[in-house]
Formats: sequence, structure tokens, C-alpha cells
Amino acid sequence: MADPKGFMTTPREEWPRRPVEERVRDWDEVYVPGALLPIVNRQADRCMDCGVPFCHEACPLGNLIPEWNDLVSRDDWRAAADRLHATNNFPEFTGRLCPAPCEAGCVLAINQPAVTIKNVEVAIADRAWSDGFAPPRPPDRLSGRTVAVIGSGPTGLAAAQQLTRAGHTVAVYERDDRLGGLMRYGIPEFKMEKRHLERRLEQMRAEGTKFRTSTTVGQDVGAADLRARYDAVVIATGATAWRELPVPGRELTGVHQAMEYLPLANRVCEGDLSASPLSAAGKHVVIVGGGDTGADCLGTAVREGAASVTQLDIYAQPDAERDEDAEPWPTYPKIYRLSAAHEEARDLETAPAAHADARLFAASTLHFEGDADGRVRSLHLVEVDAGRRPLDGSDRSLPADLVLLALGFSGPDRKDGLIDQLGLAMAPRGTITRDADFATSARGVFVAGDAARGQSLIVWAIAEGRAVAAAVDRYLTGSSQLPAPIGPYDRPMVV
Repeated sequence: MADPKGFMTTPREEWPRRPVEERVRDWDEVYVPGALLPIVNRQADRCMDCGVPFCHEACPLGNLIPEWNDLVSRDDWRAAADRLHATNNFPEFTGRLCPAPCEAGCVLAINQPAVTIKNVEVAIADRAWSDGFAPPRPPDRLSGRTVAVIGSGPTGLAAAQQLTRAGHTVAVYERDDRLGGLMRYGIPEFKMEKRHLERRLEQMRAEGTKFRTSTTVGQDVGAADLRARYDAVVIATGATAWRELPVPGRELTGVHQAMEYLPLANRVCEGDLSASPLSAAGKHVVIVGGGDTGADCLGTAVREGAASVTQLDIYAQPDAERDEDAEPWPTYPKIYRLSAAHEEARDLETAPAAHADARLFAASTLHFEGDADGRVRSLHLVEVDAGRRPLDGSDRSLPADLVLLALGFSGPDRKDGLIDQLGLAMAPRGTITRDADFATSARGVFVAGDAARGQSLIVWAIAEGRAVAAAVDRYLTGSSQLPAPIGPYDRPMVV
């Protein structure tokens, strides 16, 4: 604890964002380059080095937050990077993409603004790369055992890196043409530039991990054949079966899933396309769904030059402060948050019919209407109460040339045949079942991440990858020294 009074004398200060008018004209990350390091030492000083640090419990990775806060405040970046990487394979991802449940669990947050844990984390990660503190760590010797990892999202990559470093020969199979899963084609460039992903992938290649892209297990490679070729298989395909909106007019042209829309915008940034076939340019866009994926669609549509963008959230607008009775500290509260995309929509006034930040709260979609050519032209909605019951006289319509459904995911997609070919048991909610060792009903086949847990956060995905790697290592060798931060049945803190 470098400054015992830091939490009393220093106010919270976050990484500043670039001006809205500037950042919506490009796809670069929204933050001011170089503006974090001048403030991060003082922010790390605000950490109280609590005797019982609940930030540890709030983060499934068990990040050693007070330790690396203290090291940053003392300018010991190498030691801070070592402590950060001791629990997290990819802090540059979580520091940009995680909603920071650790900050909700910060003891300071009981009655003050929390420590900027997420900003300190990303500062350490970026400094580790710039100063050479993240070299490849190939194993000293190989075990002679082989593992196939299916899926290259955060769970699959974390599992692969841990198993490679333990000495096993690991091959990662990815159905897309590039690695990264939703981090590649689901997360917009303005939230995380893909150079951060490429840098980590190069580290993994140097350590010995093999990658097989454009390979769908169950189609290009039989699942049973793959199982026969490897000593163990880890399924980390994520939860990619999107939820539908079964209302009249769903079949109209121009109504698309968010994950049909976002990958095309990312491919434009990758240089694969000159323009997206689903571009929002000049269109009235309505996004159905109030979560992070909907916000990603919002920021993307703004950058593509939409005529208007409105986001519908079925929940009522939350309060600005935590409800201590319903969601007491240290749980992660549902409060009003202004993402970079909502800030842009507010300043640019993209949705005249909505609230200030383009969101319509407590709004439920009734149906879509189209023109004679079968293209969507409007969305009809109604306001609802807390029980999602329609309020009389509140129905109205919004112009809509492009409707994006951002309603989340129910479980892994079964169309590739992987699950059926291996005969895996499934849970009623559509996820793959597993035992206390992350093992599926098929011998030697393990499952981790959203495919088994259901849709979750990136920190839970990485924690799952690290934990399943320990389970696989133990299965292959009889014991393991790899860390297992969570069990398969652990869940976030809730009331």
C-alpha cells in the first residue's frame, strides 16, 4: 500500500475517451492513446490493500488485484506484469472487454467510487508487451500426449496455452478463417483492435500451439475421427445458437441477427470487404436487445452512417446508484451505465424518438411491417411494466429499414454435427452437460466455457479455460500443477 491515504485524497479518474466527433469517423479504439499511463499510478494508489479483498471473489480468475495495484503505484511494472499473468492469460482482452465485476466488489465501492481496476489491468498488460515482459513460454520438455481444442475463443485459447505450457502437444480447431471466435468477428474494432489478439496468437505459436483454421469439426473433420487421433479433446465452441424473436413480420428482408451483422463489419476492418452487405448507411436502424451486443451494433451502425439508430431494452431504465436492498455490495448491480456507443448516440442524437442515449426502456416488440417487396419498413412496439405486461395506449411504431436482433444465445449450435457425432448428453437449457472434472459423457472429451456454462463474461470464459486445462492435464498424467480458479458449478455472486 504505497499511499495509505490515497483512497481519501485522490478521486477516481478513468481513461479518457476521444471526442465523439473524432472517433465515429474511424474504427480505432475509443480511448485517447497514451492518456492512461499518466493517471494510472495515482489510481492504483487508491487501492486500500484490504485485509479481505472482495475484488478477488468478484473476479472468477482470482486476480491478485491489491498486489499489482501496489506494484504499479511503485512503478515496478515487471513485477506487476508477473502477478497479473499469474492468474490471467489475456489481461489485454479482459482489460478492454470485461464489465469489471471486480470493481463492483471493491471494498472502496461500499461508499465511494471504486478503484479503476480495469484501467490498471490494461495499463499493466500494454506495458508488459511494450517493455518485453510477455515473452513466449514454451515447455522445457514434451509429455508425448496430444490434445485437440475445438474453438479459438477466450476459453479455447486459455485452455490451449495452459496445456501447451504444461508440455502437451495442442492443436486448436477453428471453423472461421481467422482465429479468435467472437473476439475476432463479434467484438467491434473500436472496442478492441485486433492487433492485440494477433500479438497473443503469435506468442502461442512461438510456444508450440498449432492452429487449424477453416475447419469445422463434425463436417470437415469427423468428431469421432478427431477423438480417435488425440488423447483428449476440449470442446470450447461457445454458445452461438442465437435466440429468436417469433413475432409477425420476422421473415421480412432486413431483419437480421446481430451476429449476422457484426461479423461483416469486422470483415470490412480486416480488409476482406470494401463495404458490408448489411451496412446501416443511410438506414433507419432498430436494435432489439439492451445488452452489450446491442451496444456493439449501435456503435457499428453509427460509424456506418445510419440515418437513425434506436435500441430497445425490455427492462425499465435502472437507477444510477446501486439498490442496496435488491443488489447489495459486493454483487454486480444493474445500474444505468453509459457505454462509449451510447455516449456517441447521445451526442449525435441518433434516435429522436428515444431517450437521450438512443435507448427505449421497457419496450417490447409487437410486430414488423414491410413494403410490397417484402422489406421491413417499421417496427411496432408497446411499453411494458415490470412483469412485461403491455401498458394500454402505449403502442407506437418506429421507422425501420434494418432491424438487428441482439437477444443473446441459448447454447452451442448443433448444426455442425459435433454434439450428435460424439453422443454428448445435453442439459434441458441447451448446454452440454459435464461432471465435476469438466468431463462430458464421452470418455476423454471435456467441455468448458459458454458451451457448458451458458452465455457469460470473458473473465468466466478464461477462468473456464484455465480450469479445464488443469482437469485435462490431470486426466492425462494423473496429477496437475496447473491452477484451477473455478469449478464447473461455480456461479457469480448474487443475492
